[in-house]
Amino acid sequence: MTMKRSPGRAPNEIPSRGIFTRRALLLMGVQVAALGALGERLYRLQVADGRKYATLAENNRVSNRLLSPPRGRIVDRFGASLGGNKVNWRALLLAEQTTDIGATLDRFSAILPLDERERARIDRELKHGRKFIPVVVHDFLTWDDMARIEVNAPDLPGILIDVGTTRLYPQGPAMAHVVGYVAPANERDVAADPNLALPGMRIGRAGIEQFHDAVLRGTPGSVQMEVNSVGRVMRELDRREGQQGATVGLTIDLGLQQAVLARIGDQAASAVVMDARNGEVLAMVSTPSFDPSLFDSGVSQAQWAEWTADQRTPLINKTVAGVYPPGSTFKPAVAMAALQAGTLSPGDRIDCRGYIDVGGARFHCWAKHGHGSLDLHGGIKFSCDVFFYEVARRTGMEAIAATAHAFGLGTALDIELPHQRTGQIPTPALRRAKGHHWNGGDTINAGIGQGFVTVTPLQLATYASRVATGRAVQPHLTRSLDEVLQPSMQPAHWPSLGLPEDHLAALRAGMFAVVNEPHGTAPKARLALAGVQMAGKTGSAQVRHVSRYARENGHFDSSKLPWEFRPHALFICFAPYDAPRYAISVVVEHGNAAAEVAAPLARDIMTDTLTRDPVNRKDAPGQRVADAI
Repeated sequence: MTMKRSPGRAPNEIPSRGIFTRRALLLMGVQVAALGALGERLYRLQVADGRKYATLAENNRVSNRLLSPPRGRIVDRFGASLGGNKVNWRALLLAEQTTDIGATLDRFSAILPLDERERARIDRELKHGRKFIPVVVHDFLTWDDMARIEVNAPDLPGILIDVGTTRLYPQGPAMAHVVGYVAPANERDVAADPNLALPGMRIGRAGIEQFHDAVLRGTPGSVQMEVNSVGRVMRELDRREGQQGATVGLTIDLGLQQAVLARIGDQAASAVVMDARNGEVLAMVSTPSFDPSLFDSGVSQAQWAEWTADQRTPLINKTVAGVYPPGSTFKPAVAMAALQAGTLSPGDRIDCRGYIDVGGARFHCWAKHGHGSLDLHGGIKFSCDVFFYEVARRTGMEAIAATAHAFGLGTALDIELPHQRTGQIPTPALRRAKGHHWNGGDTINAGIGQGFVTVTPLQLATYASRVATGRAVQPHLTRSLDEVLQPSMQPAHWPSLGLPEDHLAALRAGMFAVVNEPHGTAPKARLALAGVQMAGKTGSAQVRHVSRYARENGHFDSSKLPWEFRPHALFICFAPYDAPRYAISVVVEHGNAAAEVAAPLARDIMTDTLTRDPVNRKDAPGQRVADAI
């Protein structure tokens, strides 16, 4: 039987419908899988990780950085600026916005040259800092500098121009030792507080700037800026200014400070004016001085070498860090120790023949032929060395040291200044503990403020205040913080020294005689103000041994010695005598004759102080303090 074939179909042809269907399904499956993968990826990018990638995209468009806050101001008691800020345009480098820091700096240096020291500083800050914290490349830009940087911005990725502040000291050297200065933070500072790495942040290195550094720094702010693909700033999106540091108001009277400086002139000296009632320091002068603003921008090696080579030590605040033998200014303290120990009474008399022999050694009085028989009043008035040699011998060094410490000598004082030195009031036990010998001659020398006895000018002013008031007055410099006045102390608020009033009166009477009675050692210290009298004490402190032969034969003339070998000239005083308000100490380095140099200087300073006293001034600036600070 013969089979029939369908027309048009080859004998071996395979049906294609099923094959086509399988291929379509396979292709569809691939497409679905691809679309699924794409959808999953889109879901992950836009939903699951959408916030993450939105942030990354935003970071490519927006630059965020912290802003250093303006440093707090420092003002005097009447609101005059002692430390402030001025605008400083600068170029910064943000490391995270450039892939080749070295190339960026090379191109920048072709526009504004960077020396090796600056490059080393930038490399050091980049190495130890964080990428999101800018590094200062160049400070104090002019308008021309900024224009050149902006024109070349596409070739300077990571470089941006910023406006900040730099420290301004309008009084310059006049207030340098009190106010201090600021400088860039070092690695140790940044490790303790990372905010110190911010451009423009400074840390106090001396004076009030250092003591009140924490409250003066302020709180950092932040800024958001839109940048293009090369990091150039297109616009500022948001800014939150930092909080400026606190304003620190000082007890210093700038006008009086300047008057004291004018009185001292070019002498190497120091002077402290204290309110004996409350401990406020109205003037604190140390000369010569320096320009504190140089530390903010960087002190050159030549300038540093000049400062350190000057034997008058301009960088040292001599009022708190200069230590000197007190000389005869120490004698009232020795007298009080003897009165307290019962080895002397005000009426006891001691004979001065011009010398005293102790243990085979002869100790001379400054008066070659002696003073004759003297009581305590005469001993202080004539500043008789022999009188106090004998008083010290009777009393002993332990009792003298205890009384000296009570008067604030040889001790740490509670004042807002770093780098204080305490000097020393030696005792036999203290010297032996340090491996040194002590003999009777050491006590004799200490009786006139020589030998191992050393004090600071601030201690001397505190000593004068305590003699005047009989209370443990402490010196201080801070009068207000952030315009809030600190409580003002009065004499009754300070604890009593526990010294009998009749003993204190004997000391004050002797110091009154020094200035006001005939033949006192400081007649040139007498005030010319009607109805106002001052009490004081001279002191000449030797810095070089004088031979017995020279003293006995009258061949010694210290004024002919080289400057650095002449004695220091000292004077302490308080006034008005009948109602003490102000106490002053003056130390003129190698000034030679206290009665001729230090005493008249102290007189002039006291005159300026009393003249500026709000009680005696028609404008009464003291009544405007709360509004001015």
